[in-house]
Amino acid sequence: MKVFLLFHISHLDRHGLIEHRDRWGELLIEPELGDDVKILGCYSTVELAEARIERARNIPGFWNEPECFLISHYEMDADRWADGFVVGDDDNVSQ
Repeated sequence: MKVFLLFHISHLDRHGLIEHRDRWGELLIEPELGDDVKILGCYSTVELAEARIERARNIPGFWNEPECFLISHYEMDADRWADGFVVGDDDNVSQ
């Protein structure tokens, strides 16, 4: 079963410059630089997620960045990170 996660990204004003998309038109998401990522919901269809976007565009905070929504699909009941992960830099790696 596939579900659709809906996110909104509030971009931090970096000295008068707010970048919403990269040069290819992809939505920028940089929490390490201060962008705030919110999950607005999890929906059974992309149409329900899109309807939520339309409702959110009329709400304070979201209306400031009306094109900064992201719908991402996710498969339910599927393992993630099955092989683990590595944390750290080259000098301090833990598994």
